Amino acid sequence: MVKGGDLPKGSMLIGTHIQKLSVKGRTALPSKFKKELGTSVVISHWYEGAISVFSGEKWQKIVEQATLGSSVSSSARDTERFLLGGAYEIELDTQGRFVIPQALRDFGNFSKEQVVFVGLGNRVEIWAQKAWKERSSHIIKNAEKLLERAQGVYRES
Repeated sequence: MVKGGDLPKGSMLIGTHIQKLSVKGRTALPSKFKKELGTSVVISHWYEGAISVFSGEKWQKIVEQATLGSSVSSSARDTERFLLGGAYEIELDTQGRFVIPQALRDFGNFSKEQVVFVGLGNRVEIWAQKAWKERSSHIIKNAEKLLERAQGVYRES
């Protein structure tokens, strides 16, 4: 049993947290996520307009998967460019604060004073608050169909 809300080492990154974002792009990784990820992380472009945060170990696995494709393939090269070309190594301060690079703030359309951190098992996604509201509303509305599709059961008529 976990006491005091502490995550045991090796546990999953879960939950949703809203954090402030300064004009200069400074925010803080929620403490539960920091305990799991450590103080050195990699952040990168991700899908649906989010950016993702990985521990160094998890990032290595993503890199290995992304670079398995042939470099002769245009799709494989573009995937490498998207993930690796948009990645940054980040050191968190003792309070978990860091600056999201301008290129990633632009990519994620982070123009408001708050961002949403979403724990997804092996990674954390960071969303612009408005984009997350829209995406989570879509997910909630279509949860059953999305699960069936993910399991290969759903067939559209």
